[in-house]
Amino acid sequence: MAQNPEGLLSKPLYVFDLPKELLLTLHLRSTSSSQLSERNVSTHNIDLKPQDTASHDVAEPKKPSTSCLLCGITFPNVLEQRLHVRSDWHGYNLKQRITGLQSVNEAEFEKLVEILDESISGSEESESDTDDEQKDNTLTALLKKQAKLRHDSPNADLDVLKKVNRGPGTPPLFWFKTPLLPSNTSLGIYRALFTEQETQDETRLGDILRQKQLSPAISKPPADRSNGIPLQASITDPQVFLCMIGGGHFAAMIVSLAPRINKKHTGVDERQATVVAHKTFHRYTTRRKQGGSQSANDSAKGAAKSAGASIRRYNEMALESEIRALLTEWKEMINKSELIFVRATGSSNRRILFGPYDGQVLRYNDPRNRTFPFSTRRATQAELMRAFVELTRVKISEVDEEALAAAAASEIERETTSSKATSVADKPTVPKATKEEEAALLHTSQLQALIRRSKAPATLNYLSTNNISADFEFQPSETQANHHAPTPLHLASSINSGVVVLSLLTKAGASPLKTNGEGKPAFDLAGDRATRDAFRVARFELGEERWDWEASHCPPGLSKVDADERERSAKAQEERTEAERRKIETEHLKQEAASEPEKRGSKKVSGRALGAVEKTGAEKREEEARGMTAEMRMRLERERRARAAEERMRRMANGTGGAGAGR
Repeated sequence: MAQNPEGLLSKPLYVFDLPKELLLTLHLRSTSSSQLSERNVSTHNIDLKPQDTASHDVAEPKKPSTSCLLCGITFPNVLEQRLHVRSDWHGYNLKQRITGLQSVNEAEFEKLVEILDESISGSEESESDTDDEQKDNTLTALLKKQAKLRHDSPNADLDVLKKVNRGPGTPPLFWFKTPLLPSNTSLGIYRALFTEQETQDETRLGDILRQKQLSPAISKPPADRSNGIPLQASITDPQVFLCMIGGGHFAAMIVSLAPRINKKHTGVDERQATVVAHKTFHRYTTRRKQGGSQSANDSAKGAAKSAGASIRRYNEMALESEIRALLTEWKEMINKSELIFVRATGSSNRRILFGPYDGQVLRYNDPRNRTFPFSTRRATQAELMRAFVELTRVKISEVDEEALAAAAASEIERETTSSKATSVADKPTVPKATKEEEAALLHTSQLQALIRRSKAPATLNYLSTNNISADFEFQPSETQANHHAPTPLHLASSINSGVVVLSLLTKAGASPLKTNGEGKPAFDLAGDRATRDAFRVARFELGEERWDWEASHCPPGLSKVDADERERSAKAQEERTEAERRKIETEHLKQEAASEPEKRGSKKVSGRALGAVEKTGAEKREEEARGMTAEMRMRLERERRARAAEERMRRMANGTGGAGAGR
């Protein structure tokens, strides 16, 4: 062996510049072993930056691996696990588990996201709260769509998964073995780096990989210090084109596959990536806190007429023109690229890139087209460089196949045992109600409904037909409502239904002495004078000997005629009071209307005499925002700017129309 394993793996391995001793001994691993390795990949992280990327540091010592049982993957360190927990994939699986549905793997989740009309754009750690909010909006939009599909069709989840799972698929990585490394160590290279013809015969992948090796270029200081980047026409090495679009963000980059070696100030060689060209755009096109582009919302609900909607439509058209102009400018470099990696989920984003339109550069049927075989975040230059490093970095997997198979078998056995224990476990039994209890519940619901609608004759008829006492107690008695009003008389008194109270006392024979759970008779629950007069009329008609009226807290009896007279006099007094109030209010309004011109004139004269200075626009805005919270001020300022922009657009449109008419 020319080099020990520690020396080979001391630095991250670049796919297109592998050590010679490693290339001579590489051979493809068997399919069954490679599938096991994909779930136990530990990668060496490397942070490359355009033109001044840091050097490959020595690999950190290995730490105990962590895993996510919900998504079925493992991680080399805690940081990777934390990043996974914040991802949309983990959040979606968590919601699936809560609703009792099965989790999906990463490939299935990516397919589900592609169904949406807006790309997924997660947030980086250094992004603001707005970025987290946009990530939540993407996940919320996906969950809402899944819920709508389930509502429309009971088997919608199965249909979606059937549409996504068209077969077992192909693994995203090729796994290679070498006798220079331990038997449980494998090296993984992304399948996307090979063409379709190269992958047809997998036995020749080792030879193809050797042919793809590129000699690193030694970086020399430029003769002209004002421009240290080589001209695009002078770069003849193989290159790839990468671009991402979503949520109003666009980023594109052309990177040379040949590494560049630079000398650090310490004298150590460092490998850098050569960025031939890069460009980013950002426009406000996504509806905040609602998700989705403005064009998608217009297609679904019709064109909105707000100022914000007009701005978003304009920005969508501007972003489309900027992106297509950039692609046209880079057409020669894109045509020379060996591979094209694109992330553009959503029909509107794909339409911007792939057209059809006059002079389009990217085409659907191009065999160089690839998608990123891993999750990506917001479209930025840093994210494109991270994706390039991830694509061209060799993955290292250390798997003990026997231990892995034993762990999988024990996991299956444990799940089977737990499912059986759950099914056999005794469920808490609810005691079945007797026929008498069911009848009492039925009478309670019927009587309460009639009394609440003040149906006195229907209430009396129900009591007589079903042979129910007028002092019937509502069931169940433990509820708060039945504790406060346990009988029909208590309920009628508490809702101020005087008609029902009088009918229950005089015709049904209800007792006014019954008390509720608080020890109060029905009279104490009456809330107005008409209901209390109903008790007094019943006392007058039934006589003093019928009940102990003093114990029921009922005042002395009152005849029906006197009660009606009191009601009429009370209504007449209310009408007179209301008429006087309206008269006074009318006179007051007339006086104010007569004195209004005088006040205006006095204000003008006094203003000229005192020489009052009119407030500036800033002072007026400050006065309007006084007393508002920070969020309210931000919304007011946003609406003011939107109105100003709409006014400018209207003036421009009028000016353009006038010029056209003049010509």
